[in-house]
Amino acid sequence: MFSRLKEDIACVFARDPAAQSVFEVLTTYPGVHAVLVHRLSHYCWRTGFRWLARFIAYVSRWWTGIEIHPGAEIGRRFFY
Repeated sequence: MFSRLKEDIACVFARDPAAQSVFEVLTTYPGVHAVLVHRLSHYCWRTGFRWLARFIAYVSRWWTGIEIHPGAEIGRRFFY
């Protein structure tokens, strides 16, 4: 899990010249937050906890303003 998080942060630095620090990326990038929470909701979706997955996605949308369906498959190094 942490290796995937490190890879996501490296992806941000590779694609966003305004990124200054790991702390900044982890605390102020809603796209990173949405992808991290999506991974949790997607795990719940795959293991059969569909309501929980949808609820986590709902909270994530409220928090970040970005909606990602829990059934969506997102590949590695995704950043928008």
